[in-house]
This record gives sequence, structure tokens and C-alpha cells, in this order.
Amino acid sequence: MKSFLNNYIESISITHNVLQTVRLIGEYKGKQDLFKEQSPQLLETLKQTAIIQSIESSNRIEGISAPLERIKAIAANKTTPTNRSEQEIAGYRNVLNTIHSSFEHIPVTSNIVLQFHRDIYALSAMPGGNYKATENEIAEIHPDGSKIVRFKPLSAFETPTAMDKLHTLFNSELDKSQLEPLLIIATYVFDFLCIHPFNDGNGRMSRLLSLLLLYKSGYEVGRFISLEKLIEDNKESYYDALNKSSQGWHESKHNLVPWWEYFLGILLKAYKDFENRVGLISSARGGKTSLVFDILKSIQGEFTVKDIQNLCPGVSLDMIRKILRDERKNGKLKCTEMGRDSRWKKI
Repeated sequence: MKSFLNNYIESISITHNVLQTVRLIGEYKGKQDLFKEQSPQLLETLKQTAIIQSIESSNRIEGISAPLERIKAIAANKTTPTNRSEQEIAGYRNVLNTIHSSFEHIPVTSNIVLQFHRDIYALSAMPGGNYKATENEIAEIHPDGSKIVRFKPLSAFETPTAMDKLHTLFNSELDKSQLEPLLIIATYVFDFLCIHPFNDGNGRMSRLLSLLLLYKSGYEVGRFISLEKLIEDNKESYYDALNKSSQGWHESKHNLVPWWEYFLGILLKAYKDFENRVGLISSARGGKTSLVFDILKSIQGEFTVKDIQNLCPGVSLDMIRKILRDERKNGKLKCTEMGRDSRWKKI
């Protein structure tokens, strides 16, 4: 809440880069309804793919994973979770579905944050829906298991009051309508992360809350392009921006611009990907077929069927293999290594 105290957010000088990015996002936002009218079949495919990628990526960032086929089944609510990871993945799915279906009617309050956190853990033995009882930290975990502490959040004692104040000040700032809403949203997410109100699940909560706030302001690209996957693909930038902007946060002497640039950059990338996906559709192809051709067009070097499947989780393996075979017959692809783990490349 430090960014909103005493109108601190309004004292930050907005850079040309931030203004330019906000303008570009606004232009893309204006095309959303046009895309929906032009390509409903492709949009439905993109929705299914984005849901799977969002569930997979947001949990994997926190070290929670499951085989892709299990995640697909959980996303479609066609199976019962069998372990803690799958239980938390299913909980994330439930909150994500709630936001997708009811965002217009969900108020931005401390109680909603606690409810979302409770629902993430509703299927597991771990209790959710309560603020942290012990101190925690924002740390970056490397592949080798080593950890770097990036930031010391507020204490457990300060957290309930800070969360109430964050929501009061955030909603007041939005009501003023004097500052770009995207910057207010980005700042809310940043302050949430700096408070780090839970012992576990803060990252997942920040991503769910980002979607909620963006949807409520009319930025619905997260329905079609997974923001969580883009965040996972740019984890180093995430930690770098969070580290730069959090310096001096406790004293309200921090610089929000690095975080603004990161947050807006992810959103802009999502809109660009969205337009590229929709723009590549051909009337002769279905949405899922177009999605595979889109991936084939962008992929570099050799690749496997598994690579394509991971990028198109809503598309069946048989369909991917058929497209590859057809493209080989058309002289556009070459199979460089046969067998179960066959490898392909463009000609």
C-alpha cells in the first residue's frame, strides 16, 4: 500500500516509454470486439489453450507441476486430483474459472483476496484463506536449488491492516480517474507482492488478481493468450523489475517505472500475440489447424511433435501428426529423425 499512501503514485514521473506502451495497448484493446466477430472458432480454441497454459505455467513457476495430459484433464474437470500438486492445480483452475465467468460482479476487497486464496487450497490438506502467521520473503529460486532473497515484505503483524489499506486506497485511486487505470492496476499488483500477505501462494494470487483487474477494466486478452505463460517465459525480467522497483518501498522512496514497464510489456506482448494468431486464420482451416500452422510459422530450428503439442495443448496429437505429414508431402517440412521422438525442420 506504500505506493498509494499520500498520493505517492501520482508523484512518479511517467516516461515516454510507459506512455507509448499504454497508447499501443489501448489501440489493441479497441480491436477485441472485431476479433471476436471475425473468428469465433479460433477464439474458442485460443481460450481452451490459454486456460491450460495459464494453469500449467502459473503453478509451475511456484514449483507445482503435473504431466500435461493430467493438467488437460484437470482443466476440463474430467478427473479427480490424486496428489497435492494436482489438488492445487485444480484449485487454481476453479478460481480462474470464477474470474472468467463472473469478473464483473467481483469486488476488489480483502475478503475476495482471502476467498480466492482459500479456494486455491480448498481441495488440499493445506489450509488457505488466512494471512501469513510467520515472516516470509521474496526469493528467486535457481534451477540448481540455490536461492537469492530479493525483498523482505511486511511483517505478519502488519499484514491485515496493510491489505485493508491497500484496497481502500486502490479503489479510491480508481474512482478519482486522474491516472491511467493500467498504471493503477500494475501498482496494486506490485504492492500486493511487496506485502506478500500469505505464507504460500502469493505469486499465483498476484497473477489471478492481475487478470481480475484487467478484465474489470476491459482488457480481456488474458482469455485468449496466457499471461501466466508469458510471465513464466520472462521470469528473469520479472525478478529484475520487482527488485528494482522494490528498493526503498518500505520508506515510500521507490521507483515504480521498472515495474510499470515490465507489467505493461507483458500485456502488450499478449495483445501482439493475439493479433498474430487471429490474423493468421484462413477460411479454409479450422481454429485448431490454424493454431498449429501459426506455431510452425514461428518455430525456429529442429523441433519434435512434443514441442508442437506443448505449444498447442488444446490440439490432439493425431491432428498435429497429420499436419506434419501433409506439410512433408507438400515439400515444406523434412523429418530428420524417425521414430517415437522424431525430429522435424522446415525446408
